[in-house]
Amino acid sequence: MLKTYSPPIIPSTQQTVASFLKQHGYHTACIGKWHLGMNWIDGEPGPENQPPIGAQPPIGAQPPIGARHTGGPNEVGFDYFYGFTHARNIGSIIEQDRFVANVDSVENQPLMIQKATQYLEQRASKEGPFFLYFPMCPPHNPIVPAPDFVGKGGIKGKESRYSDWIFQGDHMLGQILDTLKRTGLSENTLVIATGDNGAAKRDYPPLRDSKSSIYEGGHREPFVALWPGKIQPNTVNQQTICLNDLFATCADLLQIQLPKTAAEDSVSILPYLFGTATKPVREATVHQSPAGLAIRKGEWKMIFHRSGKRELFNLKSDLSETEDCSATHAAIREAMTELMQSYIDRGRSTPGPSLKNDFEFSLSFQKPGG
Repeated sequence: MLKTYSPPIIPSTQQTVASFLKQHGYHTACIGKWHLGMNWIDGEPGPENQPPIGAQPPIGAQPPIGARHTGGPNEVGFDYFYGFTHARNIGSIIEQDRFVANVDSVENQPLMIQKATQYLEQRASKEGPFFLYFPMCPPHNPIVPAPDFVGKGGIKGKESRYSDWIFQGDHMLGQILDTLKRTGLSENTLVIATGDNGAAKRDYPPLRDSKSSIYEGGHREPFVALWPGKIQPNTVNQQTICLNDLFATCADLLQIQLPKTAAEDSVSILPYLFGTATKPVREATVHQSPAGLAIRKGEWKMIFHRSGKRELFNLKSDLSETEDCSATHAAIREAMTELMQSYIDRGRSTPGPSLKNDFEFSLSFQKPGG
């Protein structure tokens, strides 16, 4: 889990979706939450805990305007960056490699969507393709709906602010879609709306647990794609995919062969998007959380807890993960364990040469009963 002052975790030599698309003629932008680390040269970007709304941070808590960083979005493929590093310093605004402003937390998301729509308007007036990555803050903390959205979420009581926050996120997506349509970009733009994990500390049955959990509530997310004339409207696909798959999908769209050392855990989901798939495109999907690792293949999911405990669930019959089948389905348990270990040993989950993992780790974590 990265924090405000964490260094970058993406090596500058590693190819990313952004650097790949930039290499092939795309203008690339990231507007919103980065949360992948930076090296601050002229100070740190604000306190670890954002001060209350309207309160001023302690003197010297923010670096001076113009303070620089390295290792951020610009160095891993993004031509343009406007955003913030971490939810706990959401008021510290960065543009490119510079600290440019400190704002109240409620002002952050209106600033982000304003920049995103401006970016789309600019690209509409220019030649060439573009890639916009817009990681908005909703549905995650801090829950700071802007005044225009207070009371709009439709829920009263304890969760009213959270529902307003979700409503604001939906509204921002609507602004992006409206801008694409208004500027004439919508007909030739693939739009993907999804999330990276479940909502924090909020149950949504039948899924078990929530954000940061290795259970389904921590990882199972909707994935919605829109591309007029390319993706058939109102279609549903029940296959499991992963956000990693964006990389191989982009390469497939451009009909460009990826290097064997890039996108080692990515497969193209273009057959799903275009409705041409005749079989699953993924062999299996790996999940990770502070609690450990899990692997999903077909209807089965095997969890390897850091404590040494292991669980096997059939998600087709038990989506809520209530009945551990590891004792009654030993053959499946062993096959799933062997597959996960092979991914670790090869440093990848797709065909290709073995690669070195970024760090050494093992499925054992801690031996059962130890």
